[in-house]
Amino acid sequence: MYGSGHAGNMEGVWRDRSLKVCYRMNDGGGESVERKIALLMDRDNLESLFDSLHRQRLNRLGNVVTVTEPGALTPQKSAELIRGAEIVVTSWGCPPLDAAILEQAPDLGLIVHAAGTVKRIVTPDVIARDIPVSSANSELGRRVAETALGLTIVSLKHIWQLARDSREGEFGRNRHRVKEMYGITVGVIGAGQSGKHYLELLRHFRVRALVYDPGQTEEQIRELGAVKTSLEDLMRESDVVSVHAPAIQATNNMINAPLLKMMKDDAILINTARGSLIDEEALVAELSAGRLWACLDVTNPEPTALDHPFRSLPNVTLIPHVAGVVTNGLRSLGEFTVNELEAFAEGRRLQGTVQLEKLHMLA
Repeated sequence: MYGSGHAGNMEGVWRDRSLKVCYRMNDGGGESVERKIALLMDRDNLESLFDSLHRQRLNRLGNVVTVTEPGALTPQKSAELIRGAEIVVTSWGCPPLDAAILEQAPDLGLIVHAAGTVKRIVTPDVIARDIPVSSANSELGRRVAETALGLTIVSLKHIWQLARDSREGEFGRNRHRVKEMYGITVGVIGAGQSGKHYLELLRHFRVRALVYDPGQTEEQIRELGAVKTSLEDLMRESDVVSVHAPAIQATNNMINAPLLKMMKDDAILINTARGSLIDEEALVAELSAGRLWACLDVTNPEPTALDHPFRSLPNVTLIPHVAGVVTNGLRSLGEFTVNELEAFAEGRRLQGTVQLEKLHMLA
């Protein structure tokens, strides 16, 4: 997939670990100490992720500490911010949470990552301390899926070619090549967060969905409205192939020359995952033959060289890694984060819990 206890003299009952941050023990009956929430991110990310309403909600949850000066967030600054914190919110640019940082927060009860993959910030020290981790990866996956659906529709419609023809005075020249989201087969490689959301969006159309994901059962795939199949059959039968698998060692160049040759003529390949999943040299060869259309939000490396064929081939739509959250969409990560913190404080189930034992299989 790529997918009670109690104590005396306290303000409330600790129903489970998640409520540890909701109620603080009194020392001799005095005032309770407000929980500390450390936001480990630079000023740019703070301002991009959290609007004024988000910040008001955060402040109701505890004493929120953030960086006050511009610039990158260093390990030293992270250690200062996290000191005594019970909740930590991380995002892009946060250094790995190693022992030197974590030892400053012995009562840390939750890490919420206001971004996607947690691989950069989750260290063996986090796992050893059994600290729950939540990620906003589902929000990013939702945005990625929306982009993939958009690319699916406009590519089937041949919008790119029709727009070019119209500019060049050839109005409607390729109109006969247009396909609708009806009666076609869409192959989805990877049914993790973005792949799952993409499949949910496909339910609105009368299409056949195939899925390749060794980490999902046939029943799990069926519940998503699709059919589990082999990668080879998916490549052979699909009019559109959308890549959503994680970038791990097992998926490096998984879409290789033999698989690309299996694709139907005029099929569409969409990659909103990572460039490393596709053998790009083999893809260039197929594209140069004019058989396929590719929509690439990601490449390996990024950006491509100025003279790379992806920039000049007429059957490539190349966009600059924008399938996830950008501009106003970043606020959805802030909203997700605040929702998770409120759920944690109230003892409700978290939506973004990361199964750390499966970290090696996750994006």
